Amino acid sequence: MKDAVEKIIRALAAQPDDADVVENVDGKTVKFQVRVAADDMGRLIGRDGRTVKAIRSILYYAGQKQGKRFQLDLVED
Repeated sequence: MKDAVEKIIRALAAQPDDADVVENVDGKTVKFQVRVAADDMGRLIGRDGRTVKAIRSILYYAGQKQGKRFQLDLVED
């Protein structure tokens, strides 16, 4: 699942080399911490948060299918 999240994030980012996804597993909960360049943060969030909400929806339904709970956190440096 981490590969899929990385692919989506890198496709959205203008600077895909600066995008980084870290996966933390804690039982049935899997947290993805996403770091992108400062210029790409707005692009990743989208207008009114629609883009990040769509990514979280994809993760929610993938988690339902796998019996896990996926969380996506955007980290600013």
